[in-house]
Amino acid sequence: MDATYILTAEMDEMSFAWLDGLRREHFPPERNVLSAHLTLFHQLSPAQVARLRLIERPCAPVELRFDRVVFLGFGVALRVRSAELEQLRNKIRTMIGGEFSRQDTQTWMPHVTVQNKVTAESARQLHHALARGFSERVGAATGLLIWQYLGGPWTLADRIAFTGDLKSSPQKDSLRRS
Repeated sequence: MDATYILTAEMDEMSFAWLDGLRREHFPPERNVLSAHLTLFHQLSPAQVARLRLIERPCAPVELRFDRVVFLGFGVALRVRSAELEQLRNKIRTMIGGEFSRQDTQTWMPHVTVQNKVTAESARQLHHALARGFSERVGAATGLLIWQYLGGPWTLADRIAFTGDLKSSPQKDSLRRS
């Protein structure tokens, strides 16, 4: 069986720290095997991943707006708005071609999940608590991260920076929780 890959947007350090802190605080610890992430594609083949390097990418960070707390039924997320990131995702989809999973063919709803796999009542309570004090925040996507799916945790396979800066980031090293 071929390897499966996941494509996420690499977030700036401050946004990642804020979102990962929320995830650590509110995600059930026994189920929280990943750090906070903004998924672009949930399931890519090795051939699709190979074509990712050919895309024309932004030469500067892309603005992200975390503009609303979203109730997911059994969890909570923060919605992300970014016309430029949405355009990039559409360009990637066209460029890499091939088969896409059912999840990746649906309308893309960019978000970062901070709680999941809890009761509807727990999720509703957190949604109300976070929404009460929520103010829109602006961050940035600084690149693309390609993760190999390992049946739970993910391991970093590659990074495509939006600038020439290849320094390490909190997300780059691993999405695996220790």
